[in-house]
Amino acid sequence: MIRRVLLFIAALAAIARADDRLLDDDTFAVHAPSTLVLDGGLLVATPAALETGMAAGVGVGITHTCGCHLAYGARASWSSINEASTDWNLTQQDLRLRATGEVRQVIGRGTLALRLGAGATVVRELRERSQQRMGLDSLETRAFDTLPAADLEAVISLQLTGSFGLVVSGGPSLTYFQDGLHGKWMAGLGVAWQL
Repeated sequence: MIRRVLLFIAALAAIARADDRLLDDDTFAVHAPSTLVLDGGLLVATPAALETGMAAGVGVGITHTCGCHLAYGARASWSSINEASTDWNLTQQDLRLRATGEVRQVIGRGTLALRLGAGATVVRELRERSQQRMGLDSLETRAFDTLPAADLEAVISLQLTGSFGLVVSGGPSLTYFQDGLHGKWMAGLGVAWQL
């Protein structure tokens, strides 16, 4: 039995060739920078119309580079949060729609950028009374509003292999509601693909 195993291993070694490597010189090669980059990933943000809590969701964006240190694009993200008190259960969903412009510097495989986004945040809120078991009438309120908003994010992207890369972003966000500006925060982690 041992001889058969050794003969089998020797036969496999004879069949294997040196140029059938799992990793070769082109495995981590990157493509020349493209003018269009599509990215998407996870988002964590403070809710637009709530003073507390942390909403989680997803975001996507497309960026067009001008061949210099400037780029422009569009972004959309959705996040949701659930909060509860003794009287109410609250669900708030934010849809952020932004036109963006950025100043960027390419350094090897990486890019550092400062991105400014302006647009609207569509807020949908649902409140339900949580004490229906005590004989209180069912009470539910719904609200829907569009709020002007702007974001300023630091963006770090790293091209890993081929057209794919990793993107990390984060920064402050301003939302105008209830006759005033409210400071918020948002951060994202995702992947990018050069088109």
